[in-house]
Amino acid sequence: QVQLVESGGGLVQAGGSLRLSCAASERTFSRYTMGWFRQAPGKEREFVAGITWTGSITNYADSVKGRFTISRDNAKNTLFLQMNSLKPEDTAVYYCYPDRLPFRNYVPPIADFGSGGQGTQVTVSS
Repeated sequence: QVQLVESGGGLVQAGGSLRLSCAASERTFSRYTMGWFRQAPGKEREFVAGITWTGSITNYADSVKGRFTISRDNAKNTLFLQMNSLKPEDTAVYYCYPDRLPFRNYVPPIADFGSGGQGTQVTVSS
């Protein structure tokens, strides 16, 4: 199983930016569609963004469209989430999860994603 380590979180003022990274332990990372998810205190985990294994297709939650950009560098086994124009409601722990199946050319439903790392905390102050 691929091990994933999220990083890049922190405290930022509203309107600011952060770039999250998700480092994978194995080259097999490049075979899998990946997703970013987040969980705020007292709320369920929610989908943020997804990207297919080739990087050709991306998908975003309505709440982050136009502000967040997901990307990947398969040569470096790393997934990214560029977050701009951050809002207090973006405050959450952010996780990266892999698709359960390799080589899927679309972003699957949330239930089809596997588990990830420990997450990275993003806090946006107003």
